[in-house]
Amino acid sequence: MIPSIHRLARLLGLCFFLLLAAAAQAETEQAQSQVIADVIRARLESHLDSKSALRVANTSVPQAVVQFYAERDWQPVWDETRFQALLTQLAELYTDGLTPDDYSFSLLERSQKITDPGLLAERDMVATRAYLLALVHLYKGKVDPVRLDSHWNFDSRQLDPITGLNFARDAASKNELENVFNQARPDLPQYNAMRTALARLRSIALAGGWPELPAGPVLKPGMSDARLPLLRQRLQIAGLLPYTVPAEPDIYDDELKAAVQRFQQESYLDADGVIGPGTRNELNVPVSTRIDQIRANLERARWFMHEIKDDFVIVDLAGYRIAYVHGNEVKWRSRVQIGKEYRSTPVFKSVITYITLSPGWVVPPTIFREDALPAIRRNRDYLTRNRMSVYNAAGQKISPGSVNWNKPGNITLRQDPGPGGALGEVVIRFVNPYSVYLHDTPHKGMFNASQRATSSGCIRVENIHELAELLLDDDKKWNREAMQKVIDERKTRNVTLKKKIPILLAYWTVDMGEDGYVSFKPDVYKRDPQVVKALSEQP
Repeated sequence: MIPSIHRLARLLGLCFFLLLAAAAQAETEQAQSQVIADVIRARLESHLDSKSALRVANTSVPQAVVQFYAERDWQPVWDETRFQALLTQLAELYTDGLTPDDYSFSLLERSQKITDPGLLAERDMVATRAYLLALVHLYKGKVDPVRLDSHWNFDSRQLDPITGLNFARDAASKNELENVFNQARPDLPQYNAMRTALARLRSIALAGGWPELPAGPVLKPGMSDARLPLLRQRLQIAGLLPYTVPAEPDIYDDELKAAVQRFQQESYLDADGVIGPGTRNELNVPVSTRIDQIRANLERARWFMHEIKDDFVIVDLAGYRIAYVHGNEVKWRSRVQIGKEYRSTPVFKSVITYITLSPGWVVPPTIFREDALPAIRRNRDYLTRNRMSVYNAAGQKISPGSVNWNKPGNITLRQDPGPGGALGEVVIRFVNPYSVYLHDTPHKGMFNASQRATSSGCIRVENIHELAELLLDDDKKWNREAMQKVIDERKTRNVTLKKKIPILLAYWTVDMGEDGYVSFKPDVYKRDPQVVKALSEQP
């Protein structure tokens, strides 16, 4: 009995000692936390630059950092658990096409064994700055798109600064960093598909990339060629061909042809299975370039994909496509022709307000100067053949014979409605400073081309009458027959939409298939390198 009492006493004594030790440890940690808080307050209140290895001054978000700590009575945020969780999330930015070291990742990683309260205070502030900056960049993009494109008028993703700061602070306090980083990202399947594809391409790059197909004779189905095993390997790595070895690997068989045709179709090439210089060049684009292409498009997704709402028309410029989305469902889609590289169609958003039936055409200044005027100088019959009239600066119709076509002065050409008109039979109008619109075209054969940068800046739409009928949304008054009756009269008529419909002219150079496979479009306007370069700059 007595020994048991002694053991109990010793156990109670040990527990009391442990409680005292824990209390002393807590008191020490509290004291250290207060020292750190005092340093943070001194640094941030005065905005002094530190001479230590970790600096918080001269950053892009100092006011947010000050406010973040002020609401916490200047107490430090990043205990060991939170700090490690933050490092994990900063490293994960790599999957978003961002660079973790833009958010002080390596610096913070090297500071894990710091014990000095002053340096811990500096580390805490650097970590907070990295945390807030990373969330902002995930939410609305790292690069300001207006820097790269003066036409850009999409709204940046909106977030009330106070609400956002409170949300970030609460997430850190509750150890919910993974959740807040995921909520900052665009909540779209396309974004996650690109992240997955980026990780896959980086794995391919680490394994040595894909082989280059050497130059040689054009490869056609049924041929035998020593380069075909390399071609098979290239398509296998891309995920377009199973990892099997046929009985005759040097023969261009039907399975290989199907894989090549899919690659050609996804690359906006003629899908004939014939591998000439164009297809070979696309096959030989390095994996590093494809990685950069996905990084550029992840950034574009952060810029504008929040603009995608219930009802809208979207023009995929690099994909030469248009779609009408109603109630989150694609109701109609078609092919388009866009501006040539040197007369590129701008990227912007607007609202469709009215439709013109049987339109005439006022020749834009650039087309007048560079196309029409040289044609008229070669042959005056150009005006008659194209049903064009000449107007002076006062808007009065004048005789073409009265014009000195070598120095025509301030005149305007107008084309009458009718067959063969530049705008066809229908124009869909939306306000913009570039005189860009959707329109019909007499050049319908060009829709069959794989790459369709053929216009002077406006967007030619295949089967535009169908889209006009959907937008007018009036089966009785403005069905297809009613529209055609007006068109046949050759009298221009404007019809206002009952409901204005947003239109987005967007540019991205990757495609996401229903199976999650990501393919690449030609960068017709050479815009990807600009985005990649801007992403590489220090924030």
